[in-house]
Amino acid sequence: MPESTAQPIRRNDRATGGVGQAFQPGPNRQVHVNGCLGRPGDADKLWRPLMLSTRREFLQTGVVAAAASTMLEMLSADDRLPIVDCHTHFYDPTRPEGIPWPGKGDAVLYRTILPKQFLEQAAPVGVTKTIVVEASPRVEDNAWLLDLAAKNPSIIGVVGNLTPGRPEFAGHLKRFAANKLYRGIRVNHGAVKTGLDQPEFLADIKRLAELGLELDVNGGPDMPADVARLAEKLPDLRIVINHLANADVDGTEPPGAWQDGMRAAAKHPGVFCKVSALVEHAKPKSGEKKVPEEVDFYRPILDAIWSIFGDDRLIYGSNWPVSDRSASYKVLFSIVNQYVIARGKTTAEKFFWKNAHAAYL
Repeated sequence: MPESTAQPIRRNDRATGGVGQAFQPGPNRQVHVNGCLGRPGDADKLWRPLMLSTRREFLQTGVVAAAASTMLEMLSADDRLPIVDCHTHFYDPTRPEGIPWPGKGDAVLYRTILPKQFLEQAAPVGVTKTIVVEASPRVEDNAWLLDLAAKNPSIIGVVGNLTPGRPEFAGHLKRFAANKLYRGIRVNHGAVKTGLDQPEFLADIKRLAELGLELDVNGGPDMPADVARLAEKLPDLRIVINHLANADVDGTEPPGAWQDGMRAAAKHPGVFCKVSALVEHAKPKSGEKKVPEEVDFYRPILDAIWSIFGDDRLIYGSNWPVSDRSASYKVLFSIVNQYVIARGKTTAEKFFWKNAHAAYL
């Protein structure tokens, strides 16, 4: 909700393109998240692009002639609850103009990374939808990613890359925000740190809130404190901290300074944290080259972040394909899945899709 007098625009209020259409499972149907059975309440809603991962296609059962004319979709008993990967990067080095990132010398990442490649890795573990984060600084690559999303239903949202504080920002944002799949933008910690005292930067960030968009922020362990300051200035802005603020993961309790910064950010209800890039920051055990694959190694930092943010503002993300540098998609998903499922079905629902809905819509 914006702090100005402008009417707020929530993405699920938009009537076309499927965004905002409600999902209601039958009241007696059981669903599961990787083995956790239960019956979702009739009040549970899901915007249409966030289709559930399933062994069969959804069957359209009818249209409700109500104010919103929402479409009802029915689940079969063996359907899974949705799992949304809220942090992937897509790019294609074979494009005529090439790509600014990753570089040609990157043996792991410099290859075609599109929805097809993502689904080959993620679908076997039940992840078939993603919110893609644009890493390229080129303005027109925002349009390229939106075009890709239009052709690929696995992409349910795009986090763009624009530079707040520049004269052209407002025009670019208006242009891309006209597309319902454009969910927000990402900036780095440095932009936030310097922009906190710049009226032009703050005015542009405020535009996000007025358009119902969010702000992803990427940075190091000292970043959450500045996110807290930004949230204080713009309390109606939804902010998503990326990658657990890139804290080192060494199997022990995370540093107190990191926890203090996260607590400061978490005091603001509009701030979310993405549990992503977990394996990239894991340190191999002594004498080993591979990062640990057992969930207990990651438990201290996961326990810490859950104690700070609780169930309602933590979001699943992989950071694929960058995560391939450290572990396969199957391994990284298994780590967080084991941890979350042990916390119960309600936690799993929130972490794997409901919190994504709250943050990005």
